[in-house]
Amino acid sequence: MARLPVISGDEFVKAVRKIGYDWDHTEGSHMILLHPSGRRLSVPRHKELGRGLLRALIRDAGLTRDEFLELLRG
Repeated sequence: MARLPVISGDEFVKAVRKIGYDWDHTEGSHMILLHPSGRRLSVPRHKELGRGLLRALIRDAGLTRDEFLELLRG
């Protein structure tokens, strides 16, 4: 199983926008994303997301690790 890369909050948002998430608003340093299905993500605008936080965001987005890695590549 491939390790998750170290990415920024902006890079995470760029990846999940490919599956329908869209920026709604900003609360402090967090970007709030909404999905047409009703899912909501709060992504910190950090230069580096910790691996645990990244795993949680991937899970909250309804993705598997491999699906997310594919979004980063494509």
